[in-house]
Amino acid sequence: MKNLLIKELDAQEHIILGVDPGTRIMGFGLIKSKRSDMEFIGMDELLLEKTSGHNLRLKKIFKKTLSLIDEFLPDELAIEAPFLGKNVQSMLKLGRAQGVTMAAGLHREIPITEYSARKIKMSITGNGNASKEQVAGMLRHLLSLQKEPSIHLDASDGLAAAVCHHLNKSMVKGMKRSSYQGWTSFVKENTERLSG
Repeated sequence: MKNLLIKELDAQEHIILGVDPGTRIMGFGLIKSKRSDMEFIGMDELLLEKTSGHNLRLKKIFKKTLSLIDEFLPDELAIEAPFLGKNVQSMLKLGRAQGVTMAAGLHREIPITEYSARKIKMSITGNGNASKEQVAGMLRHLLSLQKEPSIHLDASDGLAAAVCHHLNKSMVKGMKRSSYQGWTSFVKENTERLSG
């Protein structure tokens, strides 16, 4: 009975796993989301460059994603979508990496949301063309991290996907809350939008 009570009290908390899929480096980050607040859990990367063969890399990505899910029990998975590039082979490989990451989430029945790199950068920095360094710096500020961990920027890209998901969910919840209050509330809250 006591365990059930604890679960009910923590119902507003969600753990979000963010993943930046890649065939050489897979970046990932985890945050705890509670209403509009975020708490940093961790971030790291899976280095795949020394793994020979694309199929073995995909297997490692799948197993790593499953192990992260089993260890941290995320409620949601946010993933960076592959970008459209000129190199078709690279796009196919990235798509497969994303696919096995999503398959791991689906295997554990976790909801998955996909975001473009531009959307993630826009959510974090306000600039869809921000550099990886700018995104990492803003994440450090948003999550009150004392210093930037000495790991690849792919890890912060995974963390950025999780933060982007949190920020987008918070924004949507806020919009839903306002939309149910009626026109009178809308007019009172938005007097600057009315023209004389």
